[in-house]
Amino acid sequence: MTALKNDRFLRALLKQPVDVTPVWMMRQAGRYLPEYRASRSKAGDFMSLCMNPELACEVTLQPLERYPLDAAILFSDILTVPDAMGLGLYFETGEGPRFKKVVSSMADIEALPIPDPEKDLGYVMDAVRTIRRELNGRVPLIGFSGSPWTLATYMVEGGSSKDFRKSKAMLYEHPQAMHALLDKLAQSVTRYLNGQILAGAQAVQIFDSWGGSLSAAAYQEFSLAYMQKIIDGLIRVQDGRRVPVILFTKGGGLWLESMAGTGAEALGLDWTCDIGNARARVGDKVALQGNMDPSVLFAKPEAIRAEVGRILASFGHGEGHVFNLGHGITPEVDPAHAGAFIESVHELSAKYHGRSSHKP
Repeated sequence: MTALKNDRFLRALLKQPVDVTPVWMMRQAGRYLPEYRASRSKAGDFMSLCMNPELACEVTLQPLERYPLDAAILFSDILTVPDAMGLGLYFETGEGPRFKKVVSSMADIEALPIPDPEKDLGYVMDAVRTIRRELNGRVPLIGFSGSPWTLATYMVEGGSSKDFRKSKAMLYEHPQAMHALLDKLAQSVTRYLNGQILAGAQAVQIFDSWGGSLSAAAYQEFSLAYMQKIIDGLIRVQDGRRVPVILFTKGGGLWLESMAGTGAEALGLDWTCDIGNARARVGDKVALQGNMDPSVLFAKPEAIRAEVGRILASFGHGEGHVFNLGHGITPEVDPAHAGAFIESVHELSAKYHGRSSHKP
């Protein structure tokens, strides 16, 4: 494999010295970029874009052509796994993702297959291989999956939900059924992420988008326990290098200590959590990724720069910080504002690293 020209992202996840704080953005390949919209138009629709390895590679690399980002993230969707389990994913205009089949009983759960990454999700593995080849060592490639709980909500609700009423009803009324579903998903996600690692992903992130909707007790039992199973089953060294795992529970700021105990190298933080406080709570156990409010990107570049400076100062001196947004970049953002954000991170963070990074 080609040697990495820029490995500061991987180094930061392992709390090793870096020259500046690395930065990437969740949804960095997306609708805010005109070139992405052109590629999506060429593909015909979102899933056709995901399922074409060459076009998925094209849009993955687009933000790197514009900005000095420190990582690329595979262009795909978290719902590829339930789709490969036979639920029939489609996208309704204005409504988001939907499934033709809904999971509502133990019989439905028992009928679900555990997808084979190369056979059932081969287009994702081909995209990973294509992107790694085209990156040619420029920056590391991040693979990802949705968490079991997050995937389960879509499968039980039949799509997006504001209150997760069907999922939570199953969780409380038929916990054995929900556990069976989550266990099957944990096995599927473990295989899927290992497939991505074998295909060339150099770090992986688990997106627990809806874990924050759970009570503290339910989070531990129905979300974190299954992410723990995944982490325990992942390939952790590939091509002679550690493959770091980032665990991101949106709304999970209350449970950082538990999350830090999973063995993940890093925790993703949303913008509701102060990063300095988070660092004090988890100590040197994990690196932290985040956590600027994506809406800051609607402000002028001077205001973006000020907020970047505030977050860097809150984290403080030393290693173990990957700068990111607290959630995905939104489609209406001016691409120039994203550029100002990335530039500010690199410029303002240098003083927190190296010899000058030690407090007097």
